[in-house]
Amino acid sequence: MEYQYPFDTDWSTQEVVDVIQFFETIEMAYEKGIVREKLMEKYRRFKEIVPGKAEEKKYCNEFEKESGYSPYQVIKKMKELGPGKIVKM
Repeated sequence: MEYQYPFDTDWSTQEVVDVIQFFETIEMAYEKGIVREKLMEKYRRFKEIVPGKAEEKKYCNEFEKESGYSPYQVIKKMKELGPGKIVKM
């Protein structure tokens, strides 16, 4: 990809890796589809690192602006689907 992932310089190396993996699952939902549980696992970890709604919106909007992929729409769809389903945008 020709863009940078949003992150905070105060995060640990592992936290940066985990946030990038979350955004990679968003990409996968658009490009190939992803199992709901895997996406949910990455989203839960993302929320441990970015617990506030305003902060979450900030990073997700930055990612959407750079990539064209909407984390909000992917997470919304994930929440609508039942277990074992594939999230595909």
